[in-house]
Amino acid sequence: MGQAQAQAKKTTKTSSLARPKLVVGIVVDQMRYDYLYRYYDLYTEGGIKRMMNEGFNFRNTHYGYAITVTAAGHSSIYTGSVPAINGIVGNEWYDRVSGQGVYCVDDSTVATVGSDNVSVGKMSPRNMYTSTVTDQLRIATNFRAKTIGVAIKDRGSILPAGYSANGSYWFDSKTGNWVTSTYYMDALPQWVVDYNNLKKPAEYLRKGWELLLPAEAYTQSTVDDVPWEGVLQGSTRPVFPYELAGTAGNAYDIVSNTPWGNTITKEMAIAAIKGENLGRNGETDFLAVSFSSPDKIGHRVGPNSIEQQDNFLRLDREFADLFSFLDTWVGKGEYTVFLSADHGVADVPGFAQANKLPGGLMSSSAINKAIQTTMTEKFGSENYIIAQENYQLYLDHGLLAKKGFTVAQVKDAIREALLPMEGIADVLNLNELNSGSVNAYQAELFKNNVHAKRSGDIQIMIQPGYLFGSKTGTSHGTPYNYDTHVPFVMFGWGVKKGETLRRTSVCDIAPTLSALLHILPPNGSIGLPAEEALK
Repeated sequence: MGQAQAQAKKTTKTSSLARPKLVVGIVVDQMRYDYLYRYYDLYTEGGIKRMMNEGFNFRNTHYGYAITVTAAGHSSIYTGSVPAINGIVGNEWYDRVSGQGVYCVDDSTVATVGSDNVSVGKMSPRNMYTSTVTDQLRIATNFRAKTIGVAIKDRGSILPAGYSANGSYWFDSKTGNWVTSTYYMDALPQWVVDYNNLKKPAEYLRKGWELLLPAEAYTQSTVDDVPWEGVLQGSTRPVFPYELAGTAGNAYDIVSNTPWGNTITKEMAIAAIKGENLGRNGETDFLAVSFSSPDKIGHRVGPNSIEQQDNFLRLDREFADLFSFLDTWVGKGEYTVFLSADHGVADVPGFAQANKLPGGLMSSSAINKAIQTTMTEKFGSENYIIAQENYQLYLDHGLLAKKGFTVAQVKDAIREALLPMEGIADVLNLNELNSGSVNAYQAELFKNNVHAKRSGDIQIMIQPGYLFGSKTGTSHGTPYNYDTHVPFVMFGWGVKKGETLRRTSVCDIAPTLSALLHILPPNGSIGLPAEEALK
């Protein structure tokens, strides 16, 4: 045998494709981009700072569609796609065929596993039209790689884990158990049973919620009692310390409305790594974990509260614990982590007004009354609007055709009625975005949100800083920067140290991971690999 042949034979025997042993995808529900820096000085060295200082930080990453909500965000991150392609146009939408509303992960063909709560487990990814990067990893390894999803919210676990996941687990607030559905398995693995048996939610409920640091350290927050903060269940004022008490039939929901929800999510994630031997199976495994509690806290008290600052300081420490565990379990430099968020959040309108910033509250009943009045005056007293969701109106096409009216005529009439109202930016015909009044940038965002089978006909577009809702708390779901601009940080195996202000898209996350892993991107992906981060 010649020297060249011998070398070739040796190379064939010993070389293999280099990949990390484990990928951990972290999505924080309602983490606005500025949280990376707003609380930076109080973060530990082992959590968020470690990611930013050792890894690559894409500082200008945005969602490329308009309706920025949880289900759409998780789907976009993991499919590299937009609602117009993957079909997840919101947390809910209206189905014209069945004439009913649809929840994003509803599946009546499956059953709950791990609880006697019948409804909590009737979930699966079947409403998503495209594959995920987790699916593609499974396919690329002939299904030897393991993928697991963990989140308090069902949609935060199911959609990232994809169709072919080895397991997806979410929290049942009625029993305090982590559950799944028969889409994945017929019985919980023993490691999930063992964690449930620890009764951690009950333990944390008894501990209550106190500030992590002395009160004077929370300089990035408003005072601990302002009129625009909502009251936590069982309390009379939005102030620390909080005593926690569940309610009959929903005993543990309050846990997920505090930083303890992040704790049980981290504990469940570590239990999954140990129980499934992730990172030690001889293939690249993938854990998709979403921290849902920041969203629940933010909706109640907003992004400028002591509660949310305390939550993120505690979440940073949960990250540090997780990374320390991974260093030991997988080995430093042997795993890859990314951090992002499913959406940002608006300032509470009350906070904005108190500080002379634009914004305010809008009345749904006043909007609906104006719509109904103009519809009756212009088209008669028929029920032309059959559903409303995601600030969209679904029209009865058959009735319009029978009466000889068009969607454009209805849109024009509603636009004329609503534009004078405070907080209304525009009213759009979703079928004619190219020729409408909206600017090109926002038209593209709405186009990326429209799915022919699931979207409405008319979009009500609100002005920056305005929200529908109550006088306390805040929300998201708009095309404005506070909702679209989210973190995207990578660190670990195969990732360079650095940062960029180049505008990147959330849709770039899945193809970047695919490039890192040398696999085919998800089948609906439209993003591009962010190559500057990869070694």
